[in-house]
Amino acid sequence: TEESGQQGELFYKEYGLCGGTVGAIFTCPLEVIKTRLQSSRLALRTVYYPQVHLGTINGAGMVRPTSVTPGLLQVLKSILEKEGPKSLFRGLGPNLVGVAPSRAVYFACYSKAKEQFNGIFVPNSNIVHIFSAGSAAFVTNSLMNPIWMVKTRMQLERKIRGSKQMNTLQCARYVYQTEGIRGFYRGLTASYAGISETIICFAIYESLKKYLKEGPLASSTSGTEKNSTSFFGLMAAAALSKGCASCIAYPHEVIRTRLREEGTKYKSFIQTARLVFREEGYLAFYRGLSAQLIRQIPNTAIVLSTYELIVYLLEDRVQ
Repeated sequence: TEESGQQGELFYKEYGLCGGTVGAIFTCPLEVIKTRLQSSRLALRTVYYPQVHLGTINGAGMVRPTSVTPGLLQVLKSILEKEGPKSLFRGLGPNLVGVAPSRAVYFACYSKAKEQFNGIFVPNSNIVHIFSAGSAAFVTNSLMNPIWMVKTRMQLERKIRGSKQMNTLQCARYVYQTEGIRGFYRGLTASYAGISETIICFAIYESLKKYLKEGPLASSTSGTEKNSTSFFGLMAAAALSKGCASCIAYPHEVIRTRLREEGTKYKSFIQTARLVFREEGYLAFYRGLSAQLIRQIPNTAIVLSTYELIVYLLEDRVQ
């Protein structure tokens, strides 16, 4: 019902604010590793592959050097050895400052947009949720980009032994002095492109949720067994939808990080995409994807399935 849905949204808002803060702290090391992997300044490993020449008498060949992107564990080891454990929490300050306001802005815009779109489309339909989520993400990205820009810059800053790294205010002051106000909005176009991830995730999730309600498992189970099956089914649906959406829309994350690098050749979204593809190939668009999936999938699965459970319990109580 509408009442239980509103109460569920209230829970989701409160849970999002608290969960977002805790999540930001625990997943900060993964985010730092992901950002470093996305960067153009990532030190590639050189691997030597033997290249056989079939035209020679003995089939002997020469050794061909090839650059290979280091993995998640290799970047983690490098940061720990060269910079120390504290560098794994670079950018945590602006992240914590931005989590609560971004969630508050998002939910306020989402509620307002939902009211408007309910008057245009079928009330509380999928299209209403998708348009509301897209609108809320657009406004939130526009307002919060300066904070996320500072966070990315701090995560990209490598610590040199004996030197002191900039804190949040120093980093913000440096960006303003070197690039002006416009510097705080670098990567915003890539964030707008990232709205597609929310839409894709929601579309897949709603389709899977519909299948779970109408599928063979729904009719063959009953009572408590049905509740637990539904809950874990929704958790799996949320994890799968987030995983698919992240894989499809991930390239915008790499482009955004490149645009936020200091003094780079990357100027616009399209120009950056072309340059990365031409110089590094399509695989460069998926650097750091494993860290992103480890960060996002469990969190999304827990939040969405818990939200659905609360709505279900509230509906039972109303009835």
